[in-house]
Amino acid sequence: MDQILNKVGSYWIGQKANKQLDSVGDDINSLSTSIEGGAKWLVNKIKGKMQKPLAELLKEYGLPVGIFPRDATNYEFNEQTGKLTVFIPTMCEVGYKDSSVLRFNTTVTGYLEKGKVGEVEGMKTKVMIWVKVTCISADSSKVHFTAGMKKSRSRDAYEVLRDGVEVLKF
Repeated sequence: MDQILNKVGSYWIGQKANKQLDSVGDDINSLSTSIEGGAKWLVNKIKGKMQKPLAELLKEYGLPVGIFPRDATNYEFNEQTGKLTVFIPTMCEVGYKDSSVLRFNTTVTGYLEKGKVGEVEGMKTKVMIWVKVTCISADSSKVHFTAGMKKSRSRDAYEVLRDGVEVLKF
């Protein structure tokens, strides 16, 4: 009788352990599929793929480093398509020394090429009212924001990283 109870007990414990392990595996799979933004860089680091800091990427493409808030350090960039996705911890506004203001959603996307980010989503600027920014381009002295119309501003105002101020509404 003891042998039968031992076998039944071992079988039951084995089944229970398998279910628990499967549950842990499902949780890990679920977690890995839900990783966004800030955590993806860690996965890439573990895989041995280190990405350069966002400021360095922007400089490499001829754009000023301050067009995103200081805490926008995590991003994804697909070199083949040029798609750039920048992750920002909270919706925020950044004021610049030329009195301009940019507002950012928690995710800003666009297509990066030399001197330009086109098809921008997730960024607004204030021109009497908040207007969606669709393109940012830069030359040696100016940054040009397309938000319904093209607005040129001094590049110097955007060469410094600035903190964002949290806002409740994008």
